[in-house]
Amino acid sequence: MGDVIDDGTGADTAATTNAPVDARAEPAADTSASGHADGGAVTAYRSMHEASLRDPEGFWREAARGIDWVTPPTRVLDDTRPPFYRWYPDAELNVCFNALDRHVVAGRGEQPALHYDSPVTGTQETITYAGLLERVARFAGALAGLGVEKGDRVVIYMPMVPEAVVAMLACARLGAVHSVVFGGFAPQELAARIEDAAPKVVVSASCGVEPSRVVPYKPMLDEALHRSSHKPESVVVLQREQLRAAVGERDTDWEEMTWDEVDADAEPADCVTVAATDPLYVLYTSGTTGRPKGIYRDSGGYAVALRWSMANVYDVAPGETMFTASDVGWVVGHSYIVYAPLLTGATTVLYEGKPVGTPDAGAFWRVIEQYGAVCLFTAPTAFRAIKKDDSNASKLAGHDLSRFRALFLAGERLDPDTYAWASEALGRPVIDNWWQTETGWPIAANPKGIGLLPIKPGSPTVPVPGYDVTVLDGAGEPVAPGVEGAICIKLPMPPGTLPTLWGDDERYVSSYLSAFPGYYLTGDGGHLDEDGYLYVMGRTDDVLNVAGHRLSTGSLEEALAGHEAVAECAVIGVHDDLKGQVPRALVVLKSGIDAEREGQRIRSELVARVRAEVGPVAALHRVDIVAGLPKTRSGKILRKTMREMADGKSPAVPATIEDAAVLDTLAPVLRSSDPT
Repeated sequence: MGDVIDDGTGADTAATTNAPVDARAEPAADTSASGHADGGAVTAYRSMHEASLRDPEGFWREAARGIDWVTPPTRVLDDTRPPFYRWYPDAELNVCFNALDRHVVAGRGEQPALHYDSPVTGTQETITYAGLLERVARFAGALAGLGVEKGDRVVIYMPMVPEAVVAMLACARLGAVHSVVFGGFAPQELAARIEDAAPKVVVSASCGVEPSRVVPYKPMLDEALHRSSHKPESVVVLQREQLRAAVGERDTDWEEMTWDEVDADAEPADCVTVAATDPLYVLYTSGTTGRPKGIYRDSGGYAVALRWSMANVYDVAPGETMFTASDVGWVVGHSYIVYAPLLTGATTVLYEGKPVGTPDAGAFWRVIEQYGAVCLFTAPTAFRAIKKDDSNASKLAGHDLSRFRALFLAGERLDPDTYAWASEALGRPVIDNWWQTETGWPIAANPKGIGLLPIKPGSPTVPVPGYDVTVLDGAGEPVAPGVEGAICIKLPMPPGTLPTLWGDDERYVSSYLSAFPGYYLTGDGGHLDEDGYLYVMGRTDDVLNVAGHRLSTGSLEEALAGHEAVAECAVIGVHDDLKGQVPRALVVLKSGIDAEREGQRIRSELVARVRAEVGPVAALHRVDIVAGLPKTRSGKILRKTMREMADGKSPAVPATIEDAAVLDTLAPVLRSSDPT
């Protein structure tokens, strides 16, 4: 008999051989909300991490037990063509089967698979594993009817609706390769992705819904298709009641968000067997040249790594609910809204809303309570927004978070002030984790499922088992603890990470592997301390060179964020004829503080804080108080754009920007010589 697992209904269910394997290590030690652990957790982590580096094939062979294979792997790592390493080269599987069918076969069909919660449309829906499987199988049949076969690409350009998840899984069921493009991307960015992926079908929706506006998708898609030399054979459009779209000859219309109108005649599709090394999806990320890079994600390694990470990093078991407040258009949404929870047999939350304004700063607490989420995974920006609107965390009152165990934050640097506020407000561990679109799952984290390690604010804790993280100097030599350098990962990287770029091996090598042979260059700078804790201080192009002294923007921002009046801040380096670069700070004050009356005092105090905590070498003399900072839709602050504006350049507005009007407001501030 397999593991005894909680099916979420209060009854114990004995897992069959097709049920998900609970791949968690035994917890090594109990920890308090503040993150203090005894030595057992440290020992358990070190033992597992060392084993993963000493014998990676043995380690990932054992982890592969968490996946159901059509052809189990007999070979774990193909290292015959470095730097192009491949995991499970002789194995076969279907990822959709692992995410849906096997749980239904194991008797978990009536367990909720997905809670759809849309405060912007007033819609809530719970879909069971059996219900989701039925939708996916029928839509896969509909795609097959449009000619989609194994290896074909399907671009998905959709908002946060269940049909987006169904479309992704339907592609996986057919062995087709999905490429999700963030809903609302401008035509040029969408066209570039269509051009590169060359999809047979595009799946879209009539519109997206924001708290204050409706975003028409179909006109942007039509313009993108006009600009692209590649023309898909079919376009499938989900009509939303907030704005219906006109359809043309190649368009198939999904009437009023019901699937029956589209695929009632489609035969449900069975799972297609694919090689573990076949692509599951392509996800595009920005490139330094302006041409997007297609991150190639293989099927087998990704499934193994995500299943392992849910148990060992996020401490989520089958039958439990995970709430990831991101978007399916980003890597966090791919990994921890869709694939990892479903591969685990857990329940996921698809949230079409914001941390504030839908309706207020208590939105996340309501979702956690309503669905019994054991953890929340979101970006630090979301919590800074909550803190700004509700600095005393008064919206927590009245919400039952008794099942809630941990908050995970990633996507940008977690400043110690936000960490402290969230820790105090929640009384639960607040766990930073650091990774990239390229890696698909965490590089560094506090591995809660293995045993929670002591938390050091400002650090995402330690390298996750499987990752050999090293900090190198300009000559490619490892640096001493506490010395900053380029954060790199020794090859081969673990399963689930990118094996190459879509259709561009040469660019993969030149972008990531050429700077330091034998290492993957993350593009982030930072250091390891004497305990092996990693500190990620920002992108390497966010490192300031002030009169020959290298300073990370992260260290300056940490000093600024500790001031009681600061809700959010960013530091940029601007050109200086004498010193090369000097730092400038832009800060957003907490609600209720009068910038007109208090501004001068606060600016003086912030300059003094940086001098005291970083040193006079930081030479921070300019602090601007602003209403808001420009960010991408995933919450990253656009420091490079602001830096170029401050240096008198006219940068192109990034396609990922959340609100371009913020740049218009900032332009006179950035180009002014007088602080505001």
